[in-house]
Amino acid sequence: MTTSPQLARRILFLTTPQSYRTAAFVEAAKRLEIETLLAVDLPKQLAEEWKHRLGVDFHRPEDAAAQIANALAERPVDAILSLDDTGSLAAAAASHRLGLPHNAPAAAEAARNKLVMRKMLRAGGVASPRFQDFLTTDDLEQVADRVDASIGYPCVVKPVDLNGSRGVIRANERAEFLAAARRLLHMIGVEPARPFLVESYIPGVEVALEGILDNGRLQVLALFDKPDPLDGPFFEETIYVTPSRLPAATQQAIATCTADAAHALGLHMGPIHAELRVNEEGPWIVEIAGRSIGGLCSRTLRFGVDASLEELILRQACGLPIESLTREDNAGGVMMIPIPGPGILRSVRGVEEASAVAGIESVEITARLHNTLVPLPEGESYLGFIFARGETADAVEASLRAAHACLQFGIEEEIPLWG
Repeated sequence: MTTSPQLARRILFLTTPQSYRTAAFVEAAKRLEIETLLAVDLPKQLAEEWKHRLGVDFHRPEDAAAQIANALAERPVDAILSLDDTGSLAAAAASHRLGLPHNAPAAAEAARNKLVMRKMLRAGGVASPRFQDFLTTDDLEQVADRVDASIGYPCVVKPVDLNGSRGVIRANERAEFLAAARRLLHMIGVEPARPFLVESYIPGVEVALEGILDNGRLQVLALFDKPDPLDGPFFEETIYVTPSRLPAATQQAIATCTADAAHALGLHMGPIHAELRVNEEGPWIVEIAGRSIGGLCSRTLRFGVDASLEELILRQACGLPIESLTREDNAGGVMMIPIPGPGILRSVRGVEEASAVAGIESVEITARLHNTLVPLPEGESYLGFIFARGETADAVEASLRAAHACLQFGIEEEIPLWG
């Protein structure tokens, strides 16, 4: 991996108030003695009230870039890094203004906007679902006619700019499609007109690839199996386990498909997180993002002599030497604890018992008591995370399932968001 001889010491993070990821990156920067600055997706006045130095609007990337460039005029940084999808366009635009290494703004847009992504993957000849785009103001009966004729069933209804499987719904026939489309439009609004996608459903097992790009070359850091089937109608992820148990040839095909997808989108540097389906025809790209794995899931990965994923990313961004990209030998995994239904979280029991299961490193309940829980497809969070480590992927998966079986959540039912 290429590194600069100059040791960089300051970086700007673009993040959101609710991000799980900020603390891990700040801690990694502290370990590397890199000074950190934060730009938060907040109005200026609210950012000042919350004692953040810089509040910017990520939804207006050019304005945000101008504001960032002005703020850094007398305090330059060596890199700008968006910790979540929402800040990626602003990070690319600001880096472009300041002459910092970055993916092109068009590549950042392609990794953020699912419609742009689909078009560029198709143009690049990368295996991905068939799709058609429609507007929220289109007549849904007419949309259904076109889906019947061109996409067929099962199909998947999908927003273009939400992450974490929000708004993604499988439909097996016309009536289900109409119900799914209406539910999505209820989420994102009809006016003003905006695009949404209908894609062919790709059967098969699903995996997640964590990698880092250097001058367009992909280095695979980890390949995660997702042993729970993701067949719909919603696509809530639960267990990630690495190393993958797929055959070596299949893993190589997954890496090649991911590298081709990154190239098709114009991504050439920094972390990537890709979701793929694998069936008898080979791997298919579901999505690829110009960021690292979400939530707290990066805790499953350690490299070299106890380096975190965040440290690797910061070293590359700031041109610091990278000692090793080799993952530790033990298997690791995480379970994102699913929300079983809407309601108010009143109690959590069994955490001590779950933590005592062999192989479990920690159980972290991130949902707050007495707060409303919203499951997919409207929701965007989990009840928490379970982390495990062991000699084999099978042992890790077994530990995660045993720990989850110990947990009991008292949820007071509310009227569903969607009746």
